[in-house]
Amino acid sequence: MTGYGAARHHDAQLAAVVEVRAVNNRYLKVVGKYPDWLAPQEGEIERRVRQFVSRGTVTLQIRVDRIPRAEDFQLNRVALESYWAQVQQAARELHAAPPTDLGQLLVLDGLVAETRHSHSEDQTTLDLTLRLLDQTLEHFQAFRAQEGAAMGRELERNLVVISAQLDEVARQAPLTVTEYRAKLLGRVRDAIAEAGVTLSETDLIREVAIYADRGDINEEITRLRSHLSQFGTFLAEPASTGRKLDFLSQEMFREINTIGSKANHVGIAHAVVEMKAAVEKIREVLQNVE
Repeated sequence: MTGYGAARHHDAQLAAVVEVRAVNNRYLKVVGKYPDWLAPQEGEIERRVRQFVSRGTVTLQIRVDRIPRAEDFQLNRVALESYWAQVQQAARELHAAPPTDLGQLLVLDGLVAETRHSHSEDQTTLDLTLRLLDQTLEHFQAFRAQEGAAMGRELERNLVVISAQLDEVARQAPLTVTEYRAKLLGRVRDAIAEAGVTLSETDLIREVAIYADRGDINEEITRLRSHLSQFGTFLAEPASTGRKLDFLSQEMFREINTIGSKANHVGIAHAVVEMKAAVEKIREVLQNVE
């Protein structure tokens, strides 16, 4: 399920930012982009992510920068004196005016050294970073909760469509046999009138019974109602049920497809088209559900 979360911290010593992005995936994959000093904490970081996410590709980015201080920069006097002496010597040899501004030399490599501080043993920085990670994951979860609520409403709307069309299928199902019997009887009477033969009522009943047995969709209707009920139950659960919902959507489509192939009726065919369209919308939404 897609989502985004971020948290930031800034004070006189540190500037830190943690960002989490996620896209849909059948499995959980955590991609970490953070400083080397956090490498020993990779297991703990992933453990915290797993508390919030069970499926998806999660990209976690952590950046921690120390705010520069005056004592972090040291002038390399040995190098400066060497450069200065060489410049003075060159000026004398070239009969040029010697430089008087040391500032012109400060741009040369090696004159100003920045002291690098390692965070690997800084417990305070580590604690701060993990707190930011927790805040980020909470923001991430809130973002996904809003998205999930919207997806839930969309799923419920399509369930209503399927349920209404299924009621129409159940209403029209008994009519298929009656209509088939009437059509068959009309065709038989026309054939008998032309050929001058007779047909017993028993033969007609047997043919209608065979059609009724082949076109019986009561079991499919019952199973589809059960799937709809179970889908609604899973949808109301607080825990992630994306895999179960995905499986049920496949079963629903299978039952609808069987109804369409068995029931030779125009009204039912129209209802089947509407139900299939609704299931496809459900499956599109479920692609982004954890």
